[in-house]
Amino acid sequence: MRTMWKGRFEKETSNLVQQYGESVSYDWRLYAHDIRGSIAHARGLERAGILTADERSQIEKGLAEIREEIEAGTFAFKTSLEDVHMNIESALTEKIGAAGAKLHTARSRNDQVATDTRLYCKDAIVEIIGEIHSLQKSLLGRCTAYPNAVVPGYTHLQRGQPVLFAHHLLAYVEMLSRDTSRLEDAATRLDVCPLGSGALAGSTIPLDRAAVAKDLGFSDISHNSMDAVSDRDYIAEILFALSMLGIHLSRLSEDVILWSSSEFGFVKLSDAHTTGSSLMPQKKNPDVAELTRGKSGRLVGNLTTLLVTIKGLPMTYNRDLQEDKEPLFDSIDTSLLALRVFSEMITAMEIQEEKTLAATSDPMLLATDVADYLVKKGIPFRKAHEIVGTLVGICDRENRELPNLTLPEYQAVDPVFEKDVFSIFSIATALAARTAIGAPSPTNVTAEVARWEAKLTS
Repeated sequence: MRTMWKGRFEKETSNLVQQYGESVSYDWRLYAHDIRGSIAHARGLERAGILTADERSQIEKGLAEIREEIEAGTFAFKTSLEDVHMNIESALTEKIGAAGAKLHTARSRNDQVATDTRLYCKDAIVEIIGEIHSLQKSLLGRCTAYPNAVVPGYTHLQRGQPVLFAHHLLAYVEMLSRDTSRLEDAATRLDVCPLGSGALAGSTIPLDRAAVAKDLGFSDISHNSMDAVSDRDYIAEILFALSMLGIHLSRLSEDVILWSSSEFGFVKLSDAHTTGSSLMPQKKNPDVAELTRGKSGRLVGNLTTLLVTIKGLPMTYNRDLQEDKEPLFDSIDTSLLALRVFSEMITAMEIQEEKTLAATSDPMLLATDVADYLVKKGIPFRKAHEIVGTLVGICDRENRELPNLTLPEYQAVDPVFEKDVFSIFSIATALAARTAIGAPSPTNVTAEVARWEAKLTS
């Protein structure tokens, strides 16, 4: 089969070259967006006097039939036609004849694919944000189901200070909100219609590009035809946003893996979201979290792939840009599946409150509160830190706990200590005292959960 651009060529393209250069095996998924773009372009050609109303109607009817065939799985994509655009155009011309052959007037595959991918990305962003919101709701569900669960907060993977488990989960709700914000921000910049830019210099056919953009739901049109066909910034931005999303999911995965281990025992994962061992019958493995932690590397790799591809390209379109789609599609598919399975897993996750309470009962977690006690009595914090460090050293050497030291022992280190120092060693008191904005007092955390529930509901 001779391809649509073979007019000046005498030899058919090598089968190996066709195999090497085809993209329809993966860009077929742009079919709905390609058809949307073609319908809008046909209307633009009618307004420009290139198509009659009847020809435009034939094109729309033929494209609608092709879309139905693709969705039904009866459409035969041909690698000899290279990509989704040429497959659809060829099928359209076979269906309706000369009118189909007019469709490509004032259009190149360069501005066509740029339009298709922008439309695809707009839809994908909406879907991904919806799944991020679902995961946020799953995390909030655990917050409301276990409002009183306490857990040690860690630095350097060493127990630091007590927090409500809900406060820990809300940290991930915050992370995910930044992922949403990045995607929304990227969406504003990709919402530009390149159709009508042609191969690189537009066309002598006077198309009403603003009307075409409006038909397609774009808020603006591109203002430089060379940039329009070579720009892949919007894909890089999306891949970066999805890389950060993957990194946040990876961090949550690491916490879940630790929490579900025998050493921690803070959470119990559902049998539906864990696997067993082929050798050790007692094992219950957090595979969902481990796979997600691993797949985050793919998301970062896809971003790197695109950046390396575009970093040295001269103006304007180069065939290298065909390599933008596979990393884009893979990152979108991977992100959507990871979000969906994680939402399901978190919703079914049980918090083992007795284990978290036991881990939080170490009085050393309140050493900083003792330092704050001294600060309130007028001692500079650096000095207070040193005093409490001395007390901790005594406990370490004598295998004792801070509440078990006597008042004279406290006063031997610094006479400012009074009997009320022992009231510090209460988790409830410690949490209730953390009332600053962003701190984990029960009142603050309850308000934050309510704020996020209202925000996600609206």
